[in-house]
Amino acid sequence: MKNITQFLCMALLLVSSAVMAQSTLTGVVLADGFPLPGANVLVKGTTNGVSTDFDGKFTLQATTDSGTVVISYVGYESFTIKFNGSKDLGTIKLTGDNSLEEVIIVGSGVIDIAEARQTPVAVSTIRGKEIQLKISGNSEFTESMKNTPSVYVSNQAGGFGDSRIFLRGFDDTNTAFLLNGQPINSVEDGRMFWSNWAGMADIANAVQVQRGLGSSKLAISSVGGTVNIVSKTTDQREGGFARVMGGNDSFMKATLAYNSGLNDKGWAFSVLVDHWQAHRKYSIGTAGQGQNYLFSVGYKPNEKNTFNFLLTGAPQYHDQNFSSDLEDYEMFGDKYNPNTGFKDGERFTERRNYYHKPVANLNWDLDINENLDLSTVLYASWGRGGGTGMLGNSSNRVRNDIGEVDFDQIVENNIAGADADGFAGFGNGFVRRSSVNNHNWYGLLSSLQIESGENWSFNVGFDGRLYKGDHWRQLNDLMGLNGYTDNFRTDRPDDYTLTETFEADPWSALFNIADEANRTQFDYSENINYIGGFGQAEYATDDYSVFIQGALSTQSFQRTGRFVGTGNGLGESEKINKVGYQIKGGASYNLNENHSVFVNAGTFSRQPFLDNIFVDIRNSNDLVSPDVDNEEIVGLEAGYRFKNKNFRFNLDVYRTDWGNRFLNFGTELPGPDGVLGNDDDVFGTYRFTDVTQIHQGVEFDFEYRPLGGDFTFRGYGSLGNWKYEGSTPFTLQNDDTAEFITTDGEVELTDVKVGQAPQTSFGAGFVYNITNGLSIDMDYNIFADLYEFVDVEDVVNAALVGDKYEAERLPAYTLADAGLTYRFDLGDNTMTFRANVNNVFNADYIGQSDNFGVFLGIGRTFNASMRYNF
Repeated sequence: MKNITQFLCMALLLVSSAVMAQSTLTGVVLADGFPLPGANVLVKGTTNGVSTDFDGKFTLQATTDSGTVVISYVGYESFTIKFNGSKDLGTIKLTGDNSLEEVIIVGSGVIDIAEARQTPVAVSTIRGKEIQLKISGNSEFTESMKNTPSVYVSNQAGGFGDSRIFLRGFDDTNTAFLLNGQPINSVEDGRMFWSNWAGMADIANAVQVQRGLGSSKLAISSVGGTVNIVSKTTDQREGGFARVMGGNDSFMKATLAYNSGLNDKGWAFSVLVDHWQAHRKYSIGTAGQGQNYLFSVGYKPNEKNTFNFLLTGAPQYHDQNFSSDLEDYEMFGDKYNPNTGFKDGERFTERRNYYHKPVANLNWDLDINENLDLSTVLYASWGRGGGTGMLGNSSNRVRNDIGEVDFDQIVENNIAGADADGFAGFGNGFVRRSSVNNHNWYGLLSSLQIESGENWSFNVGFDGRLYKGDHWRQLNDLMGLNGYTDNFRTDRPDDYTLTETFEADPWSALFNIADEANRTQFDYSENINYIGGFGQAEYATDDYSVFIQGALSTQSFQRTGRFVGTGNGLGESEKINKVGYQIKGGASYNLNENHSVFVNAGTFSRQPFLDNIFVDIRNSNDLVSPDVDNEEIVGLEAGYRFKNKNFRFNLDVYRTDWGNRFLNFGTELPGPDGVLGNDDDVFGTYRFTDVTQIHQGVEFDFEYRPLGGDFTFRGYGSLGNWKYEGSTPFTLQNDDTAEFITTDGEVELTDVKVGQAPQTSFGAGFVYNITNGLSIDMDYNIFADLYEFVDVEDVVNAALVGDKYEAERLPAYTLADAGLTYRFDLGDNTMTFRANVNNVFNADYIGQSDNFGVFLGIGRTFNASMRYNF
């Protein structure tokens, strides 16, 4: 009996010791500033581990009262932390194998990043690691966003840098793009020229797509939504990487980056440089070349102040392809490019884009006290460059039997038609010119965050911008002539001859530009000044949050002409001031730890773009009459969220009413011979006012991560109904002569489908970690209900005979992309091999159409890279 008692006491003691030795560990894992789901949390030396949930949270039951926890995730450096007893390990930040990931500052107080389950907006976040693996090659930066609901990326005609992005059916002129909180859409017309931002794939920490109203507090053009690009700045840790890459059609790229690390005096710097080139991307005659650079200096003198200076740019040139008739593609092949040919035995093109846009900003974050934080950024950009085209007698253009331009014959025709001095003019010469588009842009953005009590927070801020754009044409290649007689300008003698040419090169464009004496066709400046204020109030608890935002801005527009042009073309125009505003609010409610819902609404009064205010922006200071008013936008949204440890699901419904919109469409007009379809055709522009669009739809996305985190399956879907409503007046103008062909037209647009982006789309993809360091991934997308660009001529012609125009539905299509990653150690450092194949099955498809033809999609392309981290 005594022995049994002793045995029971011993067993009880052992059990008690085991129970006492258990520890409960909790924490949150972040990467790139966002929660990291699927990270592995493991007690070192054991098989006891868990994975983080979609909020990056974990709870781990350790069988000992002390030890070491290892947190790891593919593509990020492992993090170890010791524990002793049950403990909340707090927030754990993983650093990616890209040594520019851990930043000192990005001006976080001015970046409107939506927080999961708190900010009531429809949002998707793409991490920097995914962008750098999939996009840092011969893919466009915009493609990093294509696997998200209601986002459509068109690669246009198979060249570098000419892609376009659509959000809920709205193009990039009506979607706000922010770089570290700073607006980067063109001030003049809202456009995004993505070739200017080619380097973003290498320096982006994350991209957050906020569909619809978004969380931005600025009074900006976020009709379709807001895209926040968060860039790298200065790294706190010493290290760097070197990478080489190759791809189809001689694509090559080399990148080098280094960080000094943060020294004991609070200083650090980071630098990145790369070079890329290819003889084409996909279509014939789409050669490109460029560089990317980033230089950043950080200074943290104390715990309250942090400073960071950043300079980045992506100088590049790329030869362009435009849309063509399907008959041309059928005759000459799907890589056909009507702009290209040979000159002196080398590939040459009519159309080359070249640009250099250095961007600099100085951030200052001030921690005033525990309730007040001030974040300020002073920024500037200096754009230099333009695009080439032909100028003069288009009948001198000759094509060979494969549809390419015979530039040698153009040279011969020019020489034959020139006078004794080798001069020719508009009627008998044909030269290559550059349309120069330079700008200086300066801005100041400041935001004060106020925490009041446990639940209230307030934010107030200032947004100011100064912009001046200069536009003119200069000669690039005289095509065998000694000079070009500028008989276009009425304020010059008929025999005024231009003999100087200027390179179509992004580096030359910084300093080597034509003075006024060597400019032709047009020469003017645009001045736009903007001042705005914004504020937000938010009340948040663990269960719900409510917010209201407001912004008010005034914007002035003025044109300065240096040519007579047509009518009133010289001197300064009248200064126009327009006031805009936005008001939006919303609420979210967490039903429990897994389910939440939100609803929000907003209204915008958006100032028109400067180019829409003037009758003929290139040639005249005359204003459109009657005045172009603000565009009026009303948005409504609601959504549902579900999230547990290994599955999340988002569902959103929306409606956007967009009234009093201004639209302009390019078209072809008959040239001097009066016959449309010949080489002497000219370009014209339709301008529509008081256009109304209604965009409504439903969208969803989901992600499934089985416990263990080795497999991730994701998908999305978008169902939209986007159409025009009502009638609208229009004008038609000849771009070459500035003559108005129609000034009082009117056309019915009710129920005409909005084109350019698919109104139905679905996608699915997976990532599978086969073994330690080796993973594969694939994405599959379906696009349907894609309508043609609204052919304005057809709409007008139908209205004239009393018919209703029906937009043509383009064929649906599917695309698949795949990739492989292998990461392994090389001594104390790591090597990463990555291979991508886009359009794996080489699908043929039409991506878009316009008034000049269709854009065929890009066939199969590929790239592979090797990267060494040190």
